[in-house]
Amino acid sequence: MRAAIYGAGSLGTILGAYITKNGGKIELINRNKAHIEALNKRGAAVTGTVNFTQPVHAYTPDEMSGKYDIIFLMTKQQQNKEIVTYIKDYLADDGVVVTLQNGIPEIEIGEIIGEERVLGCTVAWGATMQGPGTCELTSAADSLTFSLGSLQKKPNKHIDKVKSLLELMGHVEIDKNFIGSRWSKLLINSAFSGMSAVLGCTFGEAAGNKASRRIVQAIIKECIDVCAAGNIRIEPVQGKDIVKLLDYKGRIKKAISFFIIPIAIRKHALLKASMLQDLENGKKTEVDAINGVVSSYGRKVGVPTPMNDKVVEIIHRIEEGELTASFDNLKSFS
Repeated sequence: MRAAIYGAGSLGTILGAYITKNGGKIELINRNKAHIEALNKRGAAVTGTVNFTQPVHAYTPDEMSGKYDIIFLMTKQQQNKEIVTYIKDYLADDGVVVTLQNGIPEIEIGEIIGEERVLGCTVAWGATMQGPGTCELTSAADSLTFSLGSLQKKPNKHIDKVKSLLELMGHVEIDKNFIGSRWSKLLINSAFSGMSAVLGCTFGEAAGNKASRRIVQAIIKECIDVCAAGNIRIEPVQGKDIVKLLDYKGRIKKAISFFIIPIAIRKHALLKASMLQDLENGKKTEVDAINGVVSSYGRKVGVPTPMNDKVVEIIHRIEEGELTASFDNLKSFS
């Protein structure tokens, strides 16, 4: 089996380092030449909640050759059509693309290469690029888990091989209700990544400030209500039932939910959203594939999503230079 991580940025580099460190074979592909040169020269340096350096095999896209049985896709979704069209020429006839992206990208990718050749994977940990060849793991070392599945009833035949590779880093759950797993991650990203980008802070800071926590709580509630209206069962995350913990109807349960939020995110408190990293680097974000998905699905099922709508609006205004990512943006939610 020949495998690659296409778009090996912070998450992909750490995943590749773990897989290689624990005996697997995988190639890391990224268009950032300085990053690739550093990986090949010094290895992948993983810092943060763990600390190790691992030699890896890394290439730029124009150095790719031959066919891959498994390609883990970890690029930004804005480029999916262009990138998947490119990498399908390097995919074996029975090969599979495994999406480790935010939102629900499997539908669009399936339209390009066939839904039977797509597996989806949600990642329950985060990372930050510190510089060429160096990435910081910002989640606790005991939270390195994955949920793997397919939008089809019968998943791709390579699913067990994909699972074995991912298990070289952490626990892998194969989900029959994969759309529910996608929404679990989408809920977390909408609330914490969205507010991290809006406020220019970490997940922990967004949950710690009481004013911003109220917005986080409202975003979570919108996601839960949208899924309920659409008959989508949100899956637990790392054994925790998000809906049972954080949904509410009365004042008492709402107060309990508000109290729980910082506790629920404590293992990922140091995480800074990739959307915020994009804003800091002057790049467009994936907000339309995160909070924007909640908003569009809410319109479809008739559930208002004013908080997710506002996150989309603010982040686009930051992209255009009209606003900056700061706690001053809280006043826009009033």
